[in-house]
Amino acid sequence: MTGIPQDAVVDKAAARAGRYRWTICALLFAASAINYVDRQMLGVLKPTLQSDLGWNELQYADIVFWFQAAYAIGYLGFGRIIDKIGARLGFAAAIVIWTIAHVAHAAVKTVTGFTLVRVGLGLGESGNFPAGVKAVAEWFPKSERALATSIFNAGTGIGAIVTPLIVPPIVLAFGWQAAFVITGAFSLIWLAFWLASYRHPREHSKVSPAELAFIESDPPDSEAHRNIPWTRLLRVKETWAYAAGKFLIDPIWWMYLFWLPGFFHDRYHLDLRTFGPPVVAVYVLSDVGSVAGGWLSSTLIKRGCSINAARKITMLVSCIFVFPVMFAMHADNLWLAVAIVGLATAAHQAFSANLYTLPSDVFPRAPVASVIGIGGTVGAIGGMLMAKYTGYVLDQLGTYTPIFVVAGAAYPLALLVVHILSPRYDLAKVD
Repeated sequence: MTGIPQDAVVDKAAARAGRYRWTICALLFAASAINYVDRQMLGVLKPTLQSDLGWNELQYADIVFWFQAAYAIGYLGFGRIIDKIGARLGFAAAIVIWTIAHVAHAAVKTVTGFTLVRVGLGLGESGNFPAGVKAVAEWFPKSERALATSIFNAGTGIGAIVTPLIVPPIVLAFGWQAAFVITGAFSLIWLAFWLASYRHPREHSKVSPAELAFIESDPPDSEAHRNIPWTRLLRVKETWAYAAGKFLIDPIWWMYLFWLPGFFHDRYHLDLRTFGPPVVAVYVLSDVGSVAGGWLSSTLIKRGCSINAARKITMLVSCIFVFPVMFAMHADNLWLAVAIVGLATAAHQAFSANLYTLPSDVFPRAPVASVIGIGGTVGAIGGMLMAKYTGYVLDQLGTYTPIFVVAGAAYPLALLVVHILSPRYDLAKVD
């Protein structure tokens, strides 16, 4: 194939290959959507639960804090478990745990009770992204991983869009307890499809020889099946490039997820009946950003950019678009605030989709989920700190301005740290 541009070779190989891998991507997308419906319900119901159960901002922040503490522990554990038992069984275990905890919300009424069920939810939901990224590493070559990751990551935005649309009518008709039970059924339906559909590409009857060849078109991975312990991964600077990026940007997304409905309630006096459209608009924009981030990165690679340049250029563009969120609190018009926050969430998703590809870009396939787990744990620890900070600021100052300033500053700092720790995106040396 001498003289033929590499992007043309990749395009022709993709055109000849089958498309079953995109069915797997669709299942990952659906799982992420369900994950975020279950996760975001607390944020959507925040004004209702605070009114019915008498919570203050610090108590609500404590519930969020313990959810994220469990998420941090679970992320680390599930990363290792999924590397050992695989994405199929690991994902199934995760969704069973989080569904039981999600439905159990209907049976509790105290701060302590909500804290306990949120701990269970955090443990289960922590398996979503390690399993998803592991599945992408198994089913997609590097040339398509950013796009596949951005698509399944966009499911989080769909979940965030669906939640304020379906939950308020259920709550108004049947009460908030019924909302947890009814939405829990979605997970069981997904689980049946997952167990019926997912196998390793080499073991799947619906994968054609051409598609399998395309999936395995990257250079052979000499360490694909070798067990690499955490102690070795923790000594690799590329692990910390990913983990530090997650520490800085994940707390911002958590803040949007758990406090955005409260922001619209406090700043613009919206309630359960009226904050749906603004929240939906924000997360529609976030989904556009997720897909655009994967598309831009993949397009730059096809046009000759290195993976290093493509990922970091996309992250830099994202940093520029997130900056106006620092001034969101000063927007007197509701829809101007929606546009500003929506642009920031879109930039977050574009940045995040490219950061998520770092472990599969620079590590052998075997430890990918473990690295994702380490980064997710560090990111959740950052989220715990952000929950405490947000609760304190709102309780003491009653304004979101300092919170949005932190949100605007986190992304350029994250890109700087990633670049310092992995300036050339070299393959990680795990020996």
